[in-house]
Amino acid sequence: MLLTIDDLTVNYGYISALRGISIDIKENEVVTLIGGNGAGKSTTLMSISRLVDKEKGIIKFNGKDISNMKPADIVALGIAHVPEGRNIFPKLSVEENLLMGSVVCKNLSKQELNRRLEEQYQLFPKLKERRKQAGGTLSGGEQQMLAISRGLMSDPKLIMLDEPSLGLAPIIIEEIFELIVKLKKTGTKTILLIEQNAMMALGIADRGYVLQNGEIVLTGKGLELLKNEDVKKAYLGE
Repeated sequence: MLLTIDDLTVNYGYISALRGISIDIKENEVVTLIGGNGAGKSTTLMSISRLVDKEKGIIKFNGKDISNMKPADIVALGIAHVPEGRNIFPKLSVEENLLMGSVVCKNLSKQELNRRLEEQYQLFPKLKERRKQAGGTLSGGEQQMLAISRGLMSDPKLIMLDEPSLGLAPIIIEEIFELIVKLKKTGTKTILLIEQNAMMALGIADRGYVLQNGEIVLTGKGLELLKNEDVKKAYLGE
């Protein structure tokens, strides 16, 4: 397994956000977490990135226990986290934003840095067109592309995407999902996806986990969960 979460519990004061969840992710899988607001999806990603403290549990990446590592060291190890809300640097140019994504990667040669930039510009031609433009002047869809691209600049094995379609037009959402499929097809990226559009997420996911009140209540292949009557009623509006 590339990522293993075992009995993870997270509390916010007296509120239990995660209650002993366990998740396994294989290399080159797309795995999605679905559930209502407050189910614990974002907390799961932030726990992996060590942006929140856990009460108990073990998180392993490539067999290494990362449960108590520093966030920057986790990124350097090969995990990128693209949080909800994009969080780009609005006053920096597109290219400067991208370069910020590689800061944790020590001793990168200029040649390797340029290679990574060019790789991102091939994935996101719109960003190449706007590489000198301030990030804050981009459209919402372009800012989301920039946030994902910045995450990819660390050349992660695992990229975690938190609500990448939030607030975007349908045509841009399709572009984002096409990109996720494209990343998977490279054979070099594993993706952990949180997405409000459960139907689209399950449609491209190898497997899914359903979170409810901080607990995993259902798991299965993406297409199987799409057909599950409980999932349809609760998350697909059917």
